[in-house]
Amino acid sequence: MLAEKEIFKRLNEVFRDVFDDDDIEVTASTVADDIEDWDSMMHITLIGAVEDEFSMRFKMGEVSTMKNVGEMVRIISERAK
Repeated sequence: MLAEKEIFKRLNEVFRDVFDDDDIEVTASTVADDIEDWDSMMHITLIGAVEDEFSMRFKMGEVSTMKNVGEMVRIISERAK
């Protein structure tokens, strides 16, 4: 199981890459409204990039119910290799 600190470090890199913004710092409470270009299309790209980074696949129900980055981290922590 990955430590939350490591997950956040890797997620920051993914978010910075997907949104092309080196200033992004995600926290557990980060939501789509906090990042300017995070719309429904970018969400799909982001989910794919996160899945690739952690060598896992989210279930459709998980994707649709994630309310913030903290929930994403919890799922990754439970399932990532």
